[in-house]
Amino acid sequence: MKTKTSKKIKEFLIEAVLFLSALSSVLITIGIVVILSYESFGFFKEVPIKEFLTGTQWTPLFAEPKFGILPLVAGTLLTTFIALLVSLPLGLVAAIYLSEYAPHKFREIIKPVLELLAAVPTVVYGYFALSFLTPILQKIVPDLSGFNALSPGIIMGIMIIPYVSSVSEDSMKAVPMHIREGSYAMGATKFQTAFKVLIPAAFSGIAAAFIIGVSRAVGETMVVAIAAGMMPNFTANPMEPVQTLTSYIVQVSLGDVPHGTIEYKTIFAAGIVLFLMTLFFNIIGFWLRKKIRQAY
Repeated sequence: MKTKTSKKIKEFLIEAVLFLSALSSVLITIGIVVILSYESFGFFKEVPIKEFLTGTQWTPLFAEPKFGILPLVAGTLLTTFIALLVSLPLGLVAAIYLSEYAPHKFREIIKPVLELLAAVPTVVYGYFALSFLTPILQKIVPDLSGFNALSPGIIMGIMIIPYVSSVSEDSMKAVPMHIREGSYAMGATKFQTAFKVLIPAAFSGIAAAFIIGVSRAVGETMVVAIAAGMMPNFTANPMEPVQTLTSYIVQVSLGDVPHGTIEYKTIFAAGIVLFLMTLFFNIIGFWLRKKIRQAY
């Protein structure tokens, strides 16, 4: 009897710990939403939401403040787009090579080395973009500004490659071997099998990798804060300096802006926009995974 009772107590404790762990993530998310919404409400009592969403000037720290969020959104999307142009194709090609072509021993060495890129502090990436990559790009494009969206975007893309390649490669490895063998039996080459069979079969995991990459790029702070210029500029030109939502939050949080002022509350308004953008990309990823699973 004592043994059964002790087992039940242990099982109950394990279930309780697992439940509390799951519940904590939900409560933390709710807490973030509540704090952002509460602080943003005070901001929107003083700034019309129409001006906030449609204005093309963001100068809340100037003598004549303007509160149009579009320059920060444009800077965030521009650097994210450049990062994805670099990370998605390179990460997917790396995943295909590691999954289907690389010898086992080489794969066991190169995959951890690739994942080490994710362990490099982002401030190092930022100074690398500013002091190394930007001068190289200026030799190629003489009109390139010292601070620009292109250099940090490329470095962010390199920084995201480990996330995309690792998750995508794990998804491809999870595809049953008989699917590969069936493709080979039909006369397909390894290249055709990888692109026409494995990628569709593993697309739910690959889509998850892409969404992780997007979320990582949207939320990146130090690279853009150091190398992008911190200049709110409503532009789609990667040669010009820009400021992102995250770098603006850092600028105000570390500055001398008095707590409780309208200038201070702008970081919460920018934060809720950033939260909604990340949520939107995750919903798109969930919808894509669901559609692909239904198709296959």
